[in-house]
Amino acid sequence: MATFTATPACASFALKPAQVPVCKISNFRSVSLPVGGRSFPSLKARRFQVSCAAKKETLDKVCEIVRKQLALPEDAVVNGESKIAYLGADSLDTVEIVMAIEENFDVTVEEDSAQRIASIQDAADLVEELLKKKGA
Repeated sequence: MATFTATPACASFALKPAQVPVCKISNFRSVSLPVGGRSFPSLKARRFQVSCAAKKETLDKVCEIVRKQLALPEDAVVNGESKIAYLGADSLDTVEIVMAIEENFDVTVEEDSAQRIASIQDAADLVEELLKKKGA
């Protein structure tokens, strides 16, 4: 696909045209990027997802739930970027956090969705998604 040559005085880099369609997006798993009429090879992503941040009220409530479940002191920094495991949660704590979220927001969190929660923002986004589905 690409060649690279170098000598002490100069270096050159050349791309050969890829045999992939330009601007291809299929199943949200591969993307080809056109640059100057040429296309780079597909960039493959394990997971491609578009999501919007949860409402501030939802995020604040999830922060409160996590703080309470983990008995964190008031001065502990708990925000959307906080990783639940870094706050000291083990697997049982995580299950209890999910149960408290279900109870407080009157939603049901599937096991596969619960396993994808790594940060408080992830949990808040999931709550927003479930509330949206519930309202539809």
